[in-house]
Amino acid sequence: MLFSYCKFEFCRLFRLELFREMEGSSRSVGRRRSGYSLRKIIGRGGFAEVKLAVHTLTGVEVAIKIIPRKLAPESAKTVKREINILRLLVHPHIVRLYEVVVTPTEIHLVMELMKNGELYNYVVQHGGRLGEDEARRFFQQIISGVDWCHRNRIVHRDLKLENLLLDRHNNVKITDFGLSNVMRDGRFLKESCGSRDYAAPEIISGTPYAGPEVDVWSCGVILYTLLCGAFPFFGENPTIIDMKIKKGVYKCPSHMSPGAMDLISRILVVDPIARITMPEIRQHPWFQQHLLPSASPLSSSLPPSVNLIDEATVQKVVDLGFKAKTVIESLQASVQNKATVSYFLLLDTDNQAIRTSPQNNLLQMDAVDHPGVYFRAPPAVPQKWILGIQSVPAPSGRMAELLRILQELNVRWKKIGNYNIKCLWLHQISACSEPNTSYTYISSETSAQHSLKFEIQMYKGQEDKYLLDLQKVSGPSLLFLEICFSLAGRLLPQNLASLV
Repeated sequence: MLFSYCKFEFCRLFRLELFREMEGSSRSVGRRRSGYSLRKIIGRGGFAEVKLAVHTLTGVEVAIKIIPRKLAPESAKTVKREINILRLLVHPHIVRLYEVVVTPTEIHLVMELMKNGELYNYVVQHGGRLGEDEARRFFQQIISGVDWCHRNRIVHRDLKLENLLLDRHNNVKITDFGLSNVMRDGRFLKESCGSRDYAAPEIISGTPYAGPEVDVWSCGVILYTLLCGAFPFFGENPTIIDMKIKKGVYKCPSHMSPGAMDLISRILVVDPIARITMPEIRQHPWFQQHLLPSASPLSSSLPPSVNLIDEATVQKVVDLGFKAKTVIESLQASVQNKATVSYFLLLDTDNQAIRTSPQNNLLQMDAVDHPGVYFRAPPAVPQKWILGIQSVPAPSGRMAELLRILQELNVRWKKIGNYNIKCLWLHQISACSEPNTSYTYISSETSAQHSLKFEIQMYKGQEDKYLLDLQKVSGPSLLFLEICFSLAGRLLPQNLASLV
C-alpha cells in the first residue's frame, strides 16, 4: 500500500513538474529538447514564438523559433518554403539556420542568436539617424546579403529595419523570410506584401514584378531612413503615402552628401526598368568607400583554398567526442548531424567578428560570396553566358519594334505590363492582329496541336543593355524554336547571319 502511494505521488509530482516546464518555468536549467536547453521567450510573431536556448554539446547560445505543427494549409506551405530558403541561404549577412528539429507537436528552427537586436532599435537609440560612415557600413552588409539572395533566385519582399538584426559585433544579418519567394524564369510575382513604407511602386499599384527590383527599392528606403531618421515617403494617411510612392516624390535633407543623394536618387526610381540594379549599386562610388571585405564584389576566379575545412574547428568538434574522419566526411557530403551542427555553431561563434589579418581574410572573403565554400569546388571556366536577345536601344523603342515584328509573324499578344507580354501563335493561319490597336486579345478557341503560347519579358542587363527573354508556356517545342529563330532573325539579323 505504501509502495502504491509513493508511486502515485511520484507520478503526480512528475506531471506537475512537467506542466510547470511547459508553462515556461523560470528554472535556470530550462526545458531540454533534442540537444538544446530552452530558456526564456525572446520574441513572438504570427503563429510562432522564439526562445533563447543553449546547445548542450558546445554551450553555444542559439535562438529557436517554435512553430506548431497544426497549421492551416497556406501557413504550413509558408513555413516549408521558409525552411527550404533558409537552408539554401548560408551567408555572413543572413541569419543562419543550423537545423530543424521536429517533435510530435512542434517544429523547432534552430537559428543563429542575434544578441544586439533589431537595427531599428539601434537607430532609435542613436538619435534617430546615423552618420554616413556608419550607415554605409550597415548598407554594404545589407546589400551583400540581399545580393546573395538574388543570386540564389530568392526575393525577400519584406526588407525593413525590423528584419535586420545585429550580432554582438553589430554586424547586420537579414532575417524573416516568411514572405520571400523563389524567382522563376518568365514568371512574375503578383502578391502585395511587406510594409507599406518600404514597398515599391509596382507593389502599391498591384502590377506584376520580377522580384529583385522591389528589394532594391526597399534597400533605398532603408538607406534613406538610416541617413535621415525618417521615411522618404510619409503622409497623414495611407492614400497620401501610396500616391507619393507611385510618383516617387521625396526630399533629401541638406546634410546628405552628394554621393549618398545620387545613389538614393538612382534607387528610388518609379520605373523598375530604369531603377539601378544590385551590381550597379555595388559599383557606385559612394558604396565603394571604405568597402568591407564582406561587401566586395564576387571575384571572377577563386583560389584552390576555397575547399578548405577549418581544422581548428574540426579539432574542437573532435574534443566533444566525435571522430575527425566522421566530421570531415559529413561536412564534405553536406550532411546535417550532431557533428556538423556542432561544427558550424563553433565556427560561426569564432567568425562573428570580421577578421582583418591577411591570413584569415582569404577564407573569410571567399565564404562571403560562396557560402558552400567548404563543400563545392569553383568552376573550371568563368561563366560569361548571356541569356536572351541582347540589345542597346531604349526599352520603349525595342518593345515597339518587337510588337511590329510580332504582327508581321501573325502572333497575337496581350500586354501584361509595359515590358511583359503574353503571346499566342497559331501555326499557318492568316493575320489576326486588329488594325489601329495597341494590342490584340487572345482567344480561347484555338487548336492545341497547332498553337503555341509563350511569354516575352524585357530585363535590364549590365552596361546599360537590355535582354529579351522568351519562355514557352505551352505548345510544341519545335514551334517554339521556330518562333524564336524568326524573332532573332528580325531583331538581330547580323548575328543570325553568322550562324547559317
